[in-house]
Amino acid sequence: MAEVKLMVMYPTPTDIDAFEKAYTQEHLPLVAQKMAGHTKFVATRVLAAVGEAQSPFYRIAEFYYPSGAELEEALASEGTQETAAHAASISSGGRPIILVSEEEMLPSY
Repeated sequence: MAEVKLMVMYPTPTDIDAFEKAYTQEHLPLVAQKMAGHTKFVATRVLAAVGEAQSPFYRIAEFYYPSGAELEEALASEGTQETAAHAASISSGGRPIILVSEEEMLPSY
């Protein structure tokens, strides 16, 4: 069964140092304390966009859930809503883009 993934993509901030400070010192503790139900969390810092002068995204956060129902339950929780509001408040490059996807494992080619 495929896992469901919530992706939060942060546009490049206007002040990277201020964003990193808020992300690591404020936001990640909120994620740890307030968000429940995910089986894995991956925080990625984008280094480059191939063929582009600059990537449209600076950070991408991925939350894995066993099912869509568990993701929906997490999204409805007060803790997740508080964490999402904080994500928007620190995203100085524009509002974060939030996607829901289903991960599919394929054999290597």
